[in-house]
Amino acid sequence: MVGDNNSHPLAGLMDTLATLVEAYEDEHYPIPEVSVKDVLQSILEEHGLTAHDFPELGNAQTVSDILTGQRPLNVPQIRALSERFQVSPTVFWD
Repeated sequence: MVGDNNSHPLAGLMDTLATLVEAYEDEHYPIPEVSVKDVLQSILEEHGLTAHDFPELGNAQTVSDILTGQRPLNVPQIRALSERFQVSPTVFWD
């Protein structure tokens, strides 16, 4: 099995194949850039939440400001959202 064995005879082929697959996916299935505002709106809709359901972000006005793009998330807020929704903190970096 090739796995992480860089000395395996097929290791070079696997690296090449991975590079080609990545290039194909980037060209044919690009991942669009999404704003933090859009991510949070999606979470709200998906989970049936309102601005009042995010105490880790602050009061409803703070959440509203974040959702309208008037206020960025800070590091503690990003950590809290990451833990709550079990996603990478990078999802919430703008």
